[in-house]
Amino acid sequence: MKLIRILISLFPVAALTGAALAATTSLPRSTPAAEGVSAAAVAKFVEEADAKVDTIHSFMLVRHGKVVAEGWWTPYAANEPHVLYSLSKSFTSTAVGLAVAEGKLSVTDPVLKFFPEDAPAAPSENLKAMRLRDLLTMSTGHHNEDISDFPFYAQENLVKRFLSLPVAHKPGTFFVYNTPATFMQSAIVQKVTGQSVLEYLKPRLFEPLGIENPVWEATAVGGISMGGFGLNLHTEDIAKFGQLYLQKGKWNGKQLIPEAWIAEATARQMSNGSNPDGDWDQGYGYQFWRCRHGFYRGDGAFGQFCIVMPQYDAVVAITSGTRDMGLVMNLVWDHIVPGLKDSALPADAAAEQSLKERLAHLSIATTKGAASSPLAASIAGRRFVFPANGAGIEAIQFEPAGADGTQPVTVWAGGEERQLVVAHGRWNKGVMGDGGNQPGSELVAASGAWTADDTYTTQIVRYRTPLITTYRCRFAGDQVFMDAENNVAFGERKLPQLVGTAEKR
Repeated sequence: MKLIRILISLFPVAALTGAALAATTSLPRSTPAAEGVSAAAVAKFVEEADAKVDTIHSFMLVRHGKVVAEGWWTPYAANEPHVLYSLSKSFTSTAVGLAVAEGKLSVTDPVLKFFPEDAPAAPSENLKAMRLRDLLTMSTGHHNEDISDFPFYAQENLVKRFLSLPVAHKPGTFFVYNTPATFMQSAIVQKVTGQSVLEYLKPRLFEPLGIENPVWEATAVGGISMGGFGLNLHTEDIAKFGQLYLQKGKWNGKQLIPEAWIAEATARQMSNGSNPDGDWDQGYGYQFWRCRHGFYRGDGAFGQFCIVMPQYDAVVAITSGTRDMGLVMNLVWDHIVPGLKDSALPADAAAEQSLKERLAHLSIATTKGAASSPLAASIAGRRFVFPANGAGIEAIQFEPAGADGTQPVTVWAGGEERQLVVAHGRWNKGVMGDGGNQPGSELVAASGAWTADDTYTTQIVRYRTPLITTYRCRFAGDQVFMDAENNVAFGERKLPQLVGTAEKR
């Protein structure tokens, strides 16, 4: 992630209201006790997640079709969508299931059947043997090294690129996690329906569930929904999707997805390991993971979860930004599951009020430190210039601190002058100057403090994504040393240090 995408303009933005999420499409609410859930068990989960998961963004527990606990860690919020990463895959396979139900395709169809014009001149026997089912179960026969750098954002025909990849193994015999295979499912649905997966799912899934304004990244060529990632939804939307699967495809008395497809998609279709204690070794369905305890889930990078627990008639939806997804699941197994009882519990007003209070006051930890420093006055208004760098950052200037504890920072990047307004002891929401790749990623929140007399530290949260970037600016005479680190990343988390020099006064 380039620094230019994080060093940004922050301007006050009006908070969206809950009216943006129509009450008529929300899941019903209830109390934990009424639905046989221990409020103390949920409170323990929240306490442990808050302390051990770096960082959890939202949590929703649905029991017997009713939300009994929900919380968002500020600056994340109920009315803000969150990028799902690979949790998107479960929605793509749902589109495949609907297309199968409409007679537009079959899981036994050869992949080449749909794209004869993009096939290699002499396709291999393994490629010719690849079926739609192999895409669904991630058993296409590819080696990981052949798909790991798939150019999803390239200006080219990605279907043709996929079909040109070597297929080393007989399809159906070899499991490798394969996001390009999910893209191909999306491309196939678009080919047979004439609509992108996003367009196709709107009247069939999103609108019936009351999921408003879903956003899904698409390819530069062909406008194909990415399929394996790129869907952005609210936490409650994730919960509704899980509830739909828990109800075997039925919603408000209407069968949206065939029950047989639900059973097939969430069953163990492919072996993916043999560790009985591992939640990635319990088998794989059609873009759904099997879990321990007989549960199943869709999940996405850095801790985006839709966990369905049929035996307990429960669904858990979680968004987070963690490097330890297994920890999140273990906390659910260790605390939530034991708290799910067979019948309603005696009302415990004190415990439920305590839980409600805790859930209402969750927050990502703000930057700890002083609001000012003895050095602040001497650097205020000084412009520090950086040599040419890959991040495109040209200069930075700390302005006099505001009376309200905010620290304005002017940044020159990409030929533009931008204002960064950082709050002390709280999160200041604003608008990103450079939106980056993710839909909605221009929205950010910033918190900062003097963590030493010579060092100002800022955290910037892109609160529709898992990304939190920490910047440390250490001032020494006429120089500033800027270090940056992301909480999560697909590559290196630490970014190269930049050294700036103050202009002559």
